[in-house]
Amino acid sequence: MRSLLLRFLSIPVMAEFVLGNFANCFIALVNCIDWVKKKKFSSVDGILTALAVSRIVLLWMILMHWDLTTFNAVSYSIAYEVGWLVAHHFSIWFATILSIFYVLKVANFSNVVFLHLKKNINGVILVVLLGSLLLLLCYLAMINMSDRPWVSEHEGNTAWKTNLTDIEQVLKLSMVTVTNLIPFITSLICLLLLIYSQCKHIRKMQFHGQRSQDPSTKVHVKAIQTVLSFLLLFAFYFLVVTVSVWYFKGQHSRLLLSLSHAFASSFPSIHSFVLIWGNRKLNQAFLLMWQWVRCWLKKWNPLTL
Repeated sequence: MRSLLLRFLSIPVMAEFVLGNFANCFIALVNCIDWVKKKKFSSVDGILTALAVSRIVLLWMILMHWDLTTFNAVSYSIAYEVGWLVAHHFSIWFATILSIFYVLKVANFSNVVFLHLKKNINGVILVVLLGSLLLLLCYLAMINMSDRPWVSEHEGNTAWKTNLTDIEQVLKLSMVTVTNLIPFITSLICLLLLIYSQCKHIRKMQFHGQRSQDPSTKVHVKAIQTVLSFLLLFAFYFLVVTVSVWYFKGQHSRLLLSLSHAFASSFPSIHSFVLIWGNRKLNQAFLLMWQWVRCWLKKWNPLTL
């Protein structure tokens, strides 16, 4: 029964893998083509492209681990853990940087600090990225220390090995929690700032007797929807990742681990489609591609082949 359920879970996993790769490859391809045409790469295009590439790698890592743990019952390796960690880290942080970019570009505040950050947006993005790299290096250093050869000196002591494994798991879980909580709180602050800016803008428009549905309001709404969708999906993904880390080495519940990976692949897939919908250039390119596919399907007649 469990084996049948695991095979059934392969359907959504493969669907999310295919759709996620399609969406992220589409984002990267459209931005690269636009870069070749215009000979320049905007900040938002660079963030979206880097985010798409990191999510492509993350989806492959999730699929690899799904296959190893679900069907082959093979334990993970250090190389896989490092690869997954790097892809996961950049996937989360580039999405967070995108939220920061939306706030600095869309929100309107007269605060001196905010205006300074708005003026030096590229510098802010660089500082946040360097800060995230520092967190990543700390986590990688912790992984390297936990797998040092001196651990094998205590192989004869079963109680020591058990305690050491438990401590290692707690440390990893704590580090994962911290490295995920920081971008989540940052994105939440960005969302609140966007909502506050939107409310101020609407009150200002109403005070002057103008229409509330002006271009600035629409930009605010799209930015809020994009950041909100990221937060909701990220909260769900963070819960799944926490479960995965806790059961990473143990076989407490193989079904639970497989189920968590099935849900994990939905985050880099669904949110990428949200990004396509929220970005005007990507949205127009997607609609154009969809129209081309519909025209091609209408012309294509399998009976004539």
